[in-house]
Amino acid sequence: MLSFSRLKITLILGVCVLGVLLCLPNLFRAPAPWLPWRQVHLGLDLQGGSYLLLEVDTKAVLRERLDGLVDTTRRTLLAANIGYLRLSADPAQNRVVFRPRDPAQQEAALAALRAALGNTQGPGEVSIAPGGVSGDGGEIALTLSPVAITERANAAIAQSIEIVRRRIDETGVVDPEIARQGEDRIIVQLPGISDPERIKALLGQTAKMTFHLLDAEANPAAGPAPPGVEFLPLADQPGSKLPVRKHVEVDGANLTDARAGQNPQTGDWVVNFTFDSIGARRFADTTRANVGKPFAIVLDNKVISAPVIREPITGGRGQISGRFDAKTATDLALLLRAGALPAPLTVVEERSVGPELGADSIRAGAIALAVGFVLVIAFMAVFYGLFGWIANLALVANLILMLAVLSLLQATLTLPGMAGILLTLGMAVDANILINERIREEVKNGRTPLGALEAGFSRAYSTILDSNATALLAHVMLFVFGTGPVRGFAVTITVGIVTTLFTATLLARLITVRWYAQTRPALLPV
Repeated sequence: MLSFSRLKITLILGVCVLGVLLCLPNLFRAPAPWLPWRQVHLGLDLQGGSYLLLEVDTKAVLRERLDGLVDTTRRTLLAANIGYLRLSADPAQNRVVFRPRDPAQQEAALAALRAALGNTQGPGEVSIAPGGVSGDGGEIALTLSPVAITERANAAIAQSIEIVRRRIDETGVVDPEIARQGEDRIIVQLPGISDPERIKALLGQTAKMTFHLLDAEANPAAGPAPPGVEFLPLADQPGSKLPVRKHVEVDGANLTDARAGQNPQTGDWVVNFTFDSIGARRFADTTRANVGKPFAIVLDNKVISAPVIREPITGGRGQISGRFDAKTATDLALLLRAGALPAPLTVVEERSVGPELGADSIRAGAIALAVGFVLVIAFMAVFYGLFGWIANLALVANLILMLAVLSLLQATLTLPGMAGILLTLGMAVDANILINERIREEVKNGRTPLGALEAGFSRAYSTILDSNATALLAHVMLFVFGTGPVRGFAVTITVGIVTTLFTATLLARLITVRWYAQTRPALLPV
């Protein structure tokens, strides 16, 4: 137990030296941009920044689903040669209703819709049945189930959180905190960002891009849009509208990449995009079948471009041109890469945390950490003498290794995280206390100094491992299921437990063994 090979000594000292080196980037600026200069980042409560509370418009998800159900119903009935009247969505009752032109075709319409929507085995997302609203019972209703509505809303919120994270990461904000709050809200904390206007602009765009054909017969000046067509404004000319077919030929969800660039011939800024295999095939099929026809690129219900298809585009690549400058092209490419939000987001609350509050928090936390650290060192020195100072040396190494691991992980340090460090320092000496008390007992029982050291370390290990393992499991669960400050607290405690096991069971034992080998005392000063 008390013997150390040269390899083991080298490894223990190497870990300590590595810990010191990993802590250095927190004290100095990177001497060169190519160096892996990893640092601990300060959270919103320490560094200052911006806090945004976003609300997901889940009603828009329902409206979009009902609009899709209307389009599916129209296409199904046309394919089955069934005429219909008053096909429309009823958001108040979460359903789509229509009346067969010929009441005798009601059963045929029901059978066609059930086959198209996969409800032949019973009720699913959509229940299809005679509505019973009209006097003659000829109306048919397609109603979304409450379970399906809830699932779509939850999926939209989860997807929105992921898209928000992607967009913010693309801007270079370091360690943003993004979490769900309540049923339909998202918290976004941006450390170091005092003016979040660009972030708000990026998050305020749904960035849903779709590709549609234009209807050559519809005229925006001639009256309302015919069924299956909508008049959408041009992005750079809001007063002008184009007749766009509602059917989506290619969805922007099939994009794999989008980059801003310049047209080599004109020098204008453009956005070059690439489809996945499914999108490339649909894009090729659509352009091949519609040569000579205009093809509208729609972003958030605005036509940003409507070029005429000159030839089939089969390479899975395309280009969006418009009145872009470098910033607008870059932001559009960022939005397309991150993906479209499933529903619009609204900023319902915005707060800015000034650096003065962060400075006060850092000062108060540093004072608490220093005072707690000094009290722990004083306690160990007074009660355990030389062995207490060995424990204190291990405690200093423990603090260095904690900061080294947090730097390696590029963790975000918050006030709860600082509290976790202080708590870890208090817990870290528990292992040394157990060892020292066990050594005292062995000395009182008449053991030799070497035997007392051997028994003290070996018999305390099981208790140390059991107590730290249970604490580790508890804080891992805090990290897995917690959010925000709770996770920051759990990270520092978890890292501290691991470093405590190293310093108490290896480093402190190594120092004690080297001291004993050089002094060979007749009595242990414990």
